[in-house]
Amino acid sequence: MPLARGAMGTVSLVLLGASIMFMFFVILGGVTHTSPLNKTQFLRADTSGIKGARPITQWNYFYTCGSGNTDCGKPVPALPFGYAWLGGGDGAPTSLLGSHGKHTTSYPYYYIWRFGWVFYLMGLVLTVIAFFTSMLAVCSRLGSFLGALMTAAALFFFSLGASLMTAEFVKARNQFNRAGMSAHIGRYAFGFTWAAWACLFLSTILLCIGGTTGESRRQRRRESRSEIRDVPITTTTAGTGGIGGIGGGRFNFYRDQRQKRAARAGGSSFERTESQRGVKDEYA
Repeated sequence: MPLARGAMGTVSLVLLGASIMFMFFVILGGVTHTSPLNKTQFLRADTSGIKGARPITQWNYFYTCGSGNTDCGKPVPALPFGYAWLGGGDGAPTSLLGSHGKHTTSYPYYYIWRFGWVFYLMGLVLTVIAFFTSMLAVCSRLGSFLGALMTAAALFFFSLGASLMTAEFVKARNQFNRAGMSAHIGRYAFGFTWAAWACLFLSTILLCIGGTTGESRRQRRRESRSEIRDVPITTTTAGTGGIGGIGGGRFNFYRDQRQKRAARAGGSSFERTESQRGVKDEYA
């Protein structure tokens, strides 16, 4: 049982590490031009017909960039969707335009992305904490339960973030396509996102199973005490082993010797009394 729990704890650590790696691939999209970061974007759209936008716009976690994640703007936390055409917007799908984000973004697209961005980041932070907590899962049931609790919390917030971000960019793609503009969902960004989710989900299950595998320390103590109570206590004669073989055997030996001496003494005194009575009768 401890071996199985240790194996599940080790596998869960590997899955948590993979989940963290996938999340960082998404968050660092547009930071450098190396693969796979130069291929990681949530949405790629032809925005050549929109005033103030690049010919091709790619939306990343911190940036809006051009083709191949080049010509990126400044990093902005939870940047509004319409920052791709900041200062313009003529020619963009009307459902994407609104009064939010310096009058570039509509209400739903502004807040869906904003909450999704925060929940995604919370999922990453909690996953890192769960990774270090789950190191205890290799050697203890309590560590498995603590790791499962933290991983489940990370899974909850990351599920919210991934779902909101998926909804945001799928809807935006559909709006671009309806307006006659070519748009495609980023396969790398969403592939990494849902791969991270799958790793979190599997890790949570393994940690929960590891926490229920094996016996607790209290149960082991209780069983050991019951085994001691159930052991029969036997007494043996002198010279034999076993429980009570030294103390109990000697006691029984000396007790038997006393009984034998008492029996012999009682028999001899009776015989002497009878012989004395016979002598008296002869003289009488």
